Amino acid sequence: MARKNNELYLIRRRAYRRSVLTSLFAGIGLGLSLIVAIGAQNLFVLRQGLRREFALTVALVCAASDALLIAVGVSGIGLVLAAVPWVVDVVRWAGAAFLLGYGLLAARRAWRPGGATLRVDVAPTRGMSDAAPAATALATRPRLAPVVLTCLALTWLNPHVYLDTVFLLGSVATTHGDARWVFAAGAMMASVAWFFTLAFGSRYLSRWLATPRAWRILDGVIAVVMIVLAVGLVLPH
Repeated sequence: MARKNNELYLIRRRAYRRSVLTSLFAGIGLGLSLIVAIGAQNLFVLRQGLRREFALTVALVCAASDALLIAVGVSGIGLVLAAVPWVVDVVRWAGAAFLLGYGLLAARRAWRPGGATLRVDVAPTRGMSDAAPAATALATRPRLAPVVLTCLALTWLNPHVYLDTVFLLGSVATTHGDARWVFAAGAMMASVAWFFTLAFGSRYLSRWLATPRAWRILDGVIAVVMIVLAVGLVLPH
């Protein structure tokens, strides 16, 4: 009898492990499918990674924001948000205005670039002192606050974040029952992996983006995507 109970316990334990792994990988898969796309947030992370300006901070802000939104959705707030559609409308118009403004700024950079160029390698060469490169880097380095605020705006003023991350992920998580937080953990892992890969993997493209012309092209692409996204937000669906 004891042996039979032990076998039954082992069977249930293996089934539970399979259920947990299924929920974890389901969260990773759905999280990646929602986040891996050409959007305002991803382009901003890519740009900061290429310029090597606060890439770690930007990746942390994006990943932490996603984790918070996922937790909110899994906790059931997504159902409340679906019952109050005017909140989504407010966010939609605010996000469209911000995306349009950011797109116009990128278009201006593409049309009339400033004098700053990308420093692919800021390390001093042999025979040179560290003082001059360090002074140049400090003189041209932007402030942290505007970068963080822009990152937060691109994240929290995007209505698709609430529809996809909060409502959709939250709704799917409920189908996993007691393993819904395992599903949420998988989605959070996908978010962290994606943003850090985008922020730090993009620097390997810097050799091809070390000229002002390349940055004008990149800013032009960013401008087009941002403006198209802004128009798409306000058009009737």
